[in-house]
Amino acid sequence: MSKTDEKFMREALRQARKGLGQTSPNPAVGAVIVRGMKIMATGYHKSAGHNHAEVEALAKIGGQARKGDTLYVTLEPCNHYGRMPPCTEAIVKSGLKRVVMGMRDPNPKVSGGGSEFLEERGIEIKTGILESECRRLNEAYIKFITTDRPFVIAKSALTMDGWTATSTGHSKWITSEKSRQFVHRLRDMVDGVMVGIGTVLADNPLLTARLKNRRGKDPIRIIVDSRLRIPHNARVLNHDSPSMTLLAVGNNVSPDLLKRSEKDGVSAIVCPIKNKRVDLAALMEILGGMSITSLLVEGGSGIMGSMISERLIDKFYLIKAPKILGGNDGLPMASGTGPKTIDECLGLKDLQVKRLGNDTLFIGYPDY
Repeated sequence: MSKTDEKFMREALRQARKGLGQTSPNPAVGAVIVRGMKIMATGYHKSAGHNHAEVEALAKIGGQARKGDTLYVTLEPCNHYGRMPPCTEAIVKSGLKRVVMGMRDPNPKVSGGGSEFLEERGIEIKTGILESECRRLNEAYIKFITTDRPFVIAKSALTMDGWTATSTGHSKWITSEKSRQFVHRLRDMVDGVMVGIGTVLADNPLLTARLKNRRGKDPIRIIVDSRLRIPHNARVLNHDSPSMTLLAVGNNVSPDLLKRSEKDGVSAIVCPIKNKRVDLAALMEILGGMSITSLLVEGGSGIMGSMISERLIDKFYLIKAPKILGGNDGLPMASGTGPKTIDECLGLKDLQVKRLGNDTLFIGYPDY
């Protein structure tokens, strides 16, 4: 892998990140056109239905490349018709003779098709440049396109001794304003945010992304409410938002109760029951069928415990505040039955540790 290719692929990655949170159900993609050692044009995919990154970059040089130009792109160019025509056709038409890709398309239905199409037309293809970074960029898309399920992120705010709330359920505020703004940015990046009915009854949250400079729109709000106990005046049901609220209820809820719960912007998802509550694995399949590619789970402890025990979480964001609750009667991050030995604990891999003011953010992936 040449240092030159790495350098320009990093710029393509930087471009791609501009679209994070806005492109679903498409991946975030960045492109750079280089002439000699000079960047001539850049592009990124802004949102589904808009030009792809390669086409954006080509348009900035009038659609025509010069001899020796190279296209750097974080993901294999598409070779199929969707909302937009294939990028491969624009590349061939431009006269480009070299394309450097970060990774092949993870979609098993089309993977390798773009590369093959271009190579058959005499274009040099190089792939695998900063591939791990390109894959991490689109980890949600990769999970969704290969499993038809959303990429699930668990977020929890904790005291130093591991509690998420007092014995009375009081939790405002464990973490700092800076940490809370970080959570709003997370919400702005995902398709859906999910909590259990206990969180709604205790905190009455809005579950919206309240930011000054918003990138996307409010996520779809999903309330796991097996017995449909949500109050009619809950803020999540009444807040004016362009995004809908979904109530995930058990299939034993009466039709009359279901009908009374639905109104403009609020719909019920009827799910099978497992252990007297909504089957969360089945719910993930349903949400995937709705093209929800990424899901932020914010609690409560019952939902978190079940998601962990059923291995449904793909990534953790754990924020610890420099506070000690003390005692043994607080609310834990995850309830339920834990392992018998420390050796059986769920470990986190690829761990990152960052500061959010006085709080500490741990980002990691479960080592199932």
